[in-house]
Amino acid sequence: SARPNSKKRYIGKPGGIIQDRVQEVRPERFAIIAVDCAKRRSKWMLCDFFGRVIIEPTNVEHNAGSLRAMTDHIKAACQAEEIMDSIAAVEMTGVFHRPVQRALRKAGYDTRTVHPFASSHYRKPLHPDNKTDDTDLEAIFHAAINGYGLSILPVDETYKSLQRIVRHRRNLVKQKARLQIQIRVLMHQAMPGYADLFEDDKLFNRSIAMPVAKKFSSADAIKRAGVRGIAKYLKSQKIRCQIRTIDKIYAWSLIAAEADPLHKLLTDQWKQLAEHHAMFTSQIKETERESAKFLVKTPYVLLLSVTGINVVSAAEYAGEAGPIEHYASARAINGRSGLFPARYQSDEIDRSNSVARSCNRRLRAACILIAKNL
Repeated sequence: SARPNSKKRYIGKPGGIIQDRVQEVRPERFAIIAVDCAKRRSKWMLCDFFGRVIIEPTNVEHNAGSLRAMTDHIKAACQAEEIMDSIAAVEMTGVFHRPVQRALRKAGYDTRTVHPFASSHYRKPLHPDNKTDDTDLEAIFHAAINGYGLSILPVDETYKSLQRIVRHRRNLVKQKARLQIQIRVLMHQAMPGYADLFEDDKLFNRSIAMPVAKKFSSADAIKRAGVRGIAKYLKSQKIRCQIRTIDKIYAWSLIAAEADPLHKLLTDQWKQLAEHHAMFTSQIKETERESAKFLVKTPYVLLLSVTGINVVSAAEYAGEAGPIEHYASARAINGRSGLFPARYQSDEIDRSNSVARSCNRRLRAACILIAKNL
């Protein structure tokens, strides 16, 4: 027969376990500070482990004086009620919960986060069809005492900076991609069919497409310049080219459809967007250099020894995963990124035919990016 597991097991997330601490001081001496956050202000209340309200729901503005007054009020109430231990459960709200989170940590409280999914789960049976800040506070309290107020492991500035940089780069790439679509649409109206001469992103990268279009912004201008005129201009700008590419552009000018009557205005517009595109390109390169500077300070730099993994994909993975010592095994990373099959089991029914949906989606995207590159 199998040997019984001698290790105590509690229901709830491992990072939210507080049962041992509650037993040590007794439930009536253990307090929960529940905080429901918004952009400019938050609402909080103080209860003991049994749910007896010590301080009724109270608003706090997100400024230094109000936050300091809140922590002083909590300390005074805990002393009056002889509270010996406590945790602060702050509901995650984008980035708006961070001022309160920092204030409570600075005051010395074990500050934990409650995911909105957990608080919503506890609120619906408690107050169906009734969502208010006060009902949210009750739900946050129930989530915390049931093991869903999760402690956050410390992360040093290297990983925080790397995460900020890779996310900033991702936003720049998305904005650059949108600009490329807009430029193509406007260019097609001013120079019908020109952009289609260049596949994929060759209209913008490593080709003479944009330099020629900026100088000779219509089919008539290209016809007047001819192959020699275009070649002479490119040589003066020290842009290398092949005559067959210029021949292709000149051949297009001979059969190009008539441009939009507002082609001059449209040309000015796509040229303005092209300047923004060039700016985004330089900013992306700068963020990649910055991410490399932080990547070399982490163990993830070893990933660069694997064929197919470059600075961008390694930095994305390192920034989203965080310190590798936070993971007990590779399965822990797979669990956080949701790279495991979801399972549905009830009596004789047992199926697992899809990947898990609840996960850290940015980490999952970084893992899949690396997998695609290998």
